[in-house]
Amino acid sequence: MPPFLKISVLSLALFSFGTFANSQVSTSHTAQDEVFYGIKNNLEQHLYQLPPRIQGHYGIRMYRMTGDEKYANAALVDLYAVSDSQDFYACNLDKANFIQSEAEKAISVLGKGPRAKARKKALEPFPEFLFYTDVLLRFSSRIDEFGLTGPCHDKLIKTLKKAELEAGLTDKAMIKSWAAQLINYVYWAKQLGVGDYLEPYKQAFISVYPDNKDDKLNKKQYRNKLYGMTHFIFAASEYYQHDVSPKEFAWILDYFEANIDRILKDATDDIIAEVGISFHLAGLSDNPVVALTQQHIINAFDKEEQMIPSPMGNPDLAMGEHRNVLAMMLLKWPEKLHKGPYFGQLKATKKYLPKQVKEKL
Repeated sequence: MPPFLKISVLSLALFSFGTFANSQVSTSHTAQDEVFYGIKNNLEQHLYQLPPRIQGHYGIRMYRMTGDEKYANAALVDLYAVSDSQDFYACNLDKANFIQSEAEKAISVLGKGPRAKARKKALEPFPEFLFYTDVLLRFSSRIDEFGLTGPCHDKLIKTLKKAELEAGLTDKAMIKSWAAQLINYVYWAKQLGVGDYLEPYKQAFISVYPDNKDDKLNKKQYRNKLYGMTHFIFAASEYYQHDVSPKEFAWILDYFEANIDRILKDATDDIIAEVGISFHLAGLSDNPVVALTQQHIINAFDKEEQMIPSPMGNPDLAMGEHRNVLAMMLLKWPEKLHKGPYFGQLKATKKYLPKQVKEKL
């Protein structure tokens, strides 16, 4: 799209809710507050009812947004869960047939729907890939983010360094099946020092989803592309622990700006919120795309349920926490992000660490 057309589209879209600017600003802020606090109060009133992983997901993100130690214990729930998991998986790596057996289990729990079938088919040439990435990398990178090392850490790192991950990461069918997850694995491998696959993955992603072939993508594949693009930025920020370079990710941010009309039409609420947050992370909160995504999220809010329901209208909090905490972050982005939480340094948590972990040297 020519630059003047891009600007025109954005200007027209903004004009649709930007008329009478002064009154609209106060109305917009009021609406943002209503949605933000409605979701926040709903989630926090029911937080103890949610599964441990969901409690942890919320607590980690709210700590990184606020630095408030009151969220540290919700995040600590996640540390207990991932430490226990790493204890089982990493400490049994030298047991005969363990990796093969657990890799088969990891694939078997993917489900039976169309997406699960596509993922299973994509994994056929890489039968152990999911175990190395979605199991070992996932748990160990999370513990590392908290300033800690988990059980059998050295054994886990040695195993991951030997694993051949690049073929699976750069495979066309794999990227079409789960682009966002793959870029997470790329950054987690880099974080732990077990392999640098960033450039090969980026080039493979671009070759699978060239911008000039967007018109060939159905809605599901277009969403997969967008989801992958937002996660380049999210993973680079170590999930909202620090800003990212707008120059490094200009190829993504420029794309979002040029294609915001289709994004607002074809993407899910989760992805639309992530697109706006991508600009926040790049220090570009004043970009018109942020206001457009915020308005979309405000419009998606269900006042009766005090949340943003699923695309099918499901108000289940456990299923919808991801979507709703993203909405909160989009609507009220902080001036400063907070790393961690580093549980070993926080008064609220330092006495309550799992016995299997220790502080990083």
